[in-house]
Amino acid sequence: MPTELHIRKRVLALLLILVFLFVLLVARITYLTTVESASLTQRGIKQWTREGIVYARRGNILDTNGQTLVVSATAYIVSANPRKISDISLFAQTVCPILDLSEERVISKLSDKSKASVILKRQVSRATADQLRTLQSNDDETVATEMKALIFDEDVRRVYPRGAFLVQTLGLTNVDSVGQSGLEQKYEELLRGEAGSSLYSVDGKAQPIYDDGNLYVEPQDGNAIKLTIDATIQEICEKAMRECYEVNNAQAVHVIAMDVYSGAILAMCSKPDYDPNDPPREQLDALQSLMRIRLISDAYEPGSTFKVLTAAAALDAGVTTPDDSFYCSAKIKVDGDTIKCWGNPHGAETLAEAIQNSCNPVFVELALRLGTETMYDYLHAFGLGKKTNVDLLGEGSGILIPLKSVKNVDLARIGFGQSVAVTPIQLLAASCSVVNGGRLMQPYLLKEAVAPDGTVIYRTQPKVVSNPISEETSKTMRELLEKVVSVGGAKNAKIEGYKIGGKTGTAQVYKEGRIVRDVHIGSFFGFAPADDPKIALLVIVDEADTPIDYGGTTAAPFARQILADVLPYLGYQADAQDDRVDIEVADVIGLPLWQARKTLGDQGFRVLDDGVGDVVTAQMPSGGGMLIENGQVMLYTYSDENPIVEELVCIPDVMGMSTAQAASMLRQRSLETEIIGSGFAVKQEPAAGEYAAPNSVIKITFEMPNP
Repeated sequence: MPTELHIRKRVLALLLILVFLFVLLVARITYLTTVESASLTQRGIKQWTREGIVYARRGNILDTNGQTLVVSATAYIVSANPRKISDISLFAQTVCPILDLSEERVISKLSDKSKASVILKRQVSRATADQLRTLQSNDDETVATEMKALIFDEDVRRVYPRGAFLVQTLGLTNVDSVGQSGLEQKYEELLRGEAGSSLYSVDGKAQPIYDDGNLYVEPQDGNAIKLTIDATIQEICEKAMRECYEVNNAQAVHVIAMDVYSGAILAMCSKPDYDPNDPPREQLDALQSLMRIRLISDAYEPGSTFKVLTAAAALDAGVTTPDDSFYCSAKIKVDGDTIKCWGNPHGAETLAEAIQNSCNPVFVELALRLGTETMYDYLHAFGLGKKTNVDLLGEGSGILIPLKSVKNVDLARIGFGQSVAVTPIQLLAASCSVVNGGRLMQPYLLKEAVAPDGTVIYRTQPKVVSNPISEETSKTMRELLEKVVSVGGAKNAKIEGYKIGGKTGTAQVYKEGRIVRDVHIGSFFGFAPADDPKIALLVIVDEADTPIDYGGTTAAPFARQILADVLPYLGYQADAQDDRVDIEVADVIGLPLWQARKTLGDQGFRVLDDGVGDVVTAQMPSGGGMLIENGQVMLYTYSDENPIVEELVCIPDVMGMSTAQAASMLRQRSLETEIIGSGFAVKQEPAAGEYAAPNSVIKITFEMPNP
């Protein structure tokens, strides 16, 4: 039998053990409620609550007039709860065609039952989400049951209402609505906003419990940005470049339009392009190429458009004048190297004529007169060899041979646009300074940034970078370049009633360090109105697959097309407004021919007759009809009692066409062609719009364009 002492010892030992365990328990509780408190709280919150991201609405992108170019629209994140899916194959077969997903990948994702939610696809449109929702009440109960596993969370996606419109410049965002290229990337901080959040309770099966205790933090929407781009001018350029791309069968075509005096970019367009609402994300190499903003990144030898800068520098430096005399023998030697002109010898010519003729030897002479250091001073003042700092990422600097490495033959070639490389935006900005009074402006796209409440938080001010030439030189250059279009080698850009200035260019193409024969980059720099320009543009056609791929034939006609639509939109009316009035034509049937001609001549009409008889038997227009002053009346003098009057043919406009094209068009209208010269039509007699009898001969003068 244990003694009382033994019992007391056992009780004491047990008591000590209990006290020790109690102390351990208190210590553990103290540890958990102090040291581990925050961690356990977070684990509890994580177990019984879920936090969702509430995406901010990215700011809109607007044109200069407030028209929407890019907008954020409501979309959905479509997820699924694997634990609610009993037939994964049926689920995948039903959902994947609608979401355009791989069944194999979806089945792989849903096979993990440890997850309560698996994202299937983001940025799903409302229409697609609604299509999936209808399956949850499908007549087939098996399908409907499986579709109950779908979860829809609100998301935001970028929408480009105009489709393939300004695509490279606007850029793209990724599925997280983060800018990846273009303005979307450049102005990411302004556009993106700040995401909000939602915190809600879930039950033991991770299903949401909706009660008043749920928390919601509002997202802060992004700012809108208003661009200098004019959507109307951009659309005009888009249309012209689509046609240019197809007609020339080119590798690529580009145009950039700019406000001459401010540097504000009015339009930028390159083809080929893509639909930003459905970009080929699976073809990364192709997409990267299509996204590239070549108007700011890619340098090329400009060819004869560069002569604008050489002429301006030479005039400003006083080494020549518009009436200065030169002689072109079609070639010139510099340090033993022979530099050829683009065509036959031009002979004696003034500087003004040399610009119209795009004569290479004259510009070689001008560059040599300037000398390397002076020439480079002007090139640097024109902004060449450095970025323009336009507000886009990825801009190139162009290429200038280092000053100390320039030889005379290099300088000579630079004078007419070889041995130098520029980006299109560099060349356009520099050329604008030649015609705007001598101020090199920094190009820009952002007009202003606007907060969600409508407050303007930033506005871009035009910036003068340098003053390369004087106002007097600029005025002279405007006059000289207007003559290039009106009477020189850029007549394909001429628009009746408007003064257009400009210069064509044809550049060599290099591949693997060698010049590719018979392959060129054609271009045209133009501005209007020539006496007080508002808009300037540069059209570039890369490797046109046409018999003649000079800039005057591939690029100039489309610059003309753009300006012909843009100038009236900007409020410019044609100078040669036709203020002639309609006059009632006298009825001269039955009169002697001489008397009929006098009567109609006195009315102010031009008169033609068939040269058959002496008495008028028919006329067109008929007596009593209305005809514009100085219009043409045709008289017929058949002696038959019932003369047959042939219907007159309206003469078509064949300006700018090749000999084959012009002859074909006239032949289709029963008209004959008298061809004078070769190349492209620059003059036709009688003029387009007049009427002639069938089988009449139309005299067409053709000339080869300047390179």
